[in-house]
Amino acid sequence: MSIRKKPFVPGEYYHIYNRGNSKQKIFHDQEDYFRFISLLYACNSGNNFRIYALNKKESPYDFERGSLLVGIGAYCLMPNHFHILIIQTENGDISKFMQKVTTAYVMYYNKKYERTGSLFEGKFKAEHLVSDNYLKYIFSYIHLNSVKLIDKDWKERGIRNKKEALDYLAQYQYSSYVDYMGIERIQNKVLNRKAFPDYFPTQKDFLREIFEWISFKEID
Repeated sequence: MSIRKKPFVPGEYYHIYNRGNSKQKIFHDQEDYFRFISLLYACNSGNNFRIYALNKKESPYDFERGSLLVGIGAYCLMPNHFHILIIQTENGDISKFMQKVTTAYVMYYNKKYERTGSLFEGKFKAEHLVSDNYLKYIFSYIHLNSVKLIDKDWKERGIRNKKEALDYLAQYQYSSYVDYMGIERIQNKVLNRKAFPDYFPTQKDFLREIFEWISFKEID
């Protein structure tokens, strides 16, 4: 594994993302998406995680994690890529966390689809979020990513139907959007919201921020 030129800084925020080789799909069905999300939880630990436990009826969300490697503020999985908003904990390690997640997922994926070799397009990418305004923007950027599945050009030309976009976001299960909207589900355990600024004290505050962004380029 290559060494990152600029080391991750404890207490700093990062936008982590990667996609499949040649833009190929990395998630094909609900099982794939939920497996990756469960790994965001189970691999966020300095303890060793037994990947075979996920092949039993034992829930990965019951894993005793101990000290966390990172804090996760938001995520969105798309058919051929993913986005994660992360803070490195004081004694944590973003690189170790991502290595554990991607290695475990590739093992699962290759076994399920009877393939070999790499799945992702090289090492994950990391954007250091140095300003408060940009950090807040990334929350919306990540959560709005799935809108591209129903309107791929919305960022350039604006959203034609805001209600349709909001309804789609609310039912898209492979993002932390639904967790910020107060939906009760086990995947909520992935997030470490206290490690991030409290930009959205209430669901209304969160929805207001999202609404402002999708209204920014509204088309008549």
